[in-house]
Amino acid sequence: MKRLKWTFGTVMAFLISCNSHASPETYNRPAPPVQKAVNEQYVPDTGFRSVHILVALCDNTFQGIVPVPPKIGNGQQPQSNLYWGCGYGIKSYFKKSAEWTLIRSIVIDSIKMQRLIFKHVSKKVYMVADAYNGKYIMNCTVDFLNSCAGKFKDTVHADSHVIGINGGSDLLCYIGHDGLMDFDLPDTFSNTDGLKRDCIILACISKSYFSPFISKAGANPLVWTTGLMCPEAYTVHDAISGYVRNETPEQVRSRAAQAYSRYQKCGLKAARNLLVTGF
Repeated sequence: MKRLKWTFGTVMAFLISCNSHASPETYNRPAPPVQKAVNEQYVPDTGFRSVHILVALCDNTFQGIVPVPPKIGNGQQPQSNLYWGCGYGIKSYFKKSAEWTLIRSIVIDSIKMQRLIFKHVSKKVYMVADAYNGKYIMNCTVDFLNSCAGKFKDTVHADSHVIGINGGSDLLCYIGHDGLMDFDLPDTFSNTDGLKRDCIILACISKSYFSPFISKAGANPLVWTTGLMCPEAYTVHDAISGYVRNETPEQVRSRAAQAYSRYQKCGLKAARNLLVTGF
C-alpha cells in the first residue's frame, strides 16, 4: 500500500487530534484486569534479546481523535490502518526493512488482531509486533504498562527458540494515540520483579502523560515525546536499530530524531526537542 499523502489540512487535523477528547461514554468502563501469561511454564532461551511493539490501531470511532480518512482510521482493519498496514505503518515498514526478516504472522483474537514475529538479519534479536483493535486502546495501554512493570510476562515460539515478550522482553514500545489524554488508569503499575526494562513511547506528549506510570514501573524511557507527533514506523525502526547495536540512550534518541526529521521535514532541532530520552 502506498503511503498516505499528507496535505497541510490533513496534518493539522492529525495533530489537533492529539488534543481532542472522546466522549465519556467511550471510556466509561473499568481498566481491564492484568492478563496472565499464556506460556508462563516456558523459560525464554538465553542468548537472545527481544523487542515487543504494542500498536493501538488508529480509530476514528473509539479514540479521542479528529477523524482521519475512513480507510486508514478503521481500528478493526489492520491491513489498511495508518499505524499498521499503510506504507509507513509498523507491518509495512518493517517487512520492507533490510534489517529484519518476517518469520511468522499470527491471528490471535478480536483484541490483538495480528501478531508479527521478525528476526534481525545479523543480531540475535527477535521482534514481536502486536496490532490491537483500536476499540481496545485501553487494553493496549494497560498491557504495555503492566509489561513495563513486570506484572505481565509471556513467551512466543520463534524458529526453534522460546522468546520472552511483554514483561519478558528487553525493550517495550508503544505506538499510537495517547489514550491517557482520554481515560484515567489506577495507579497499579509498580514494578514487581526488580528488573529495569527499556521502553519507547511514540504518542503525543507521552513524557508528560506516561511519566508517573513509567516511574512506578521502574522502566527506562529511551525515547518519548514532549509534544504532538505522528508515530509512524520509521522513528521506532531507527531507534531499535541503535538499540540492537548496544548504543547509548542518547545515540538511540538521536537516531529517532534524525529519522523523524528526515521523513517529516521538520528540521533536526525540532525533532530533537520533540523526541527526548530519560526523565
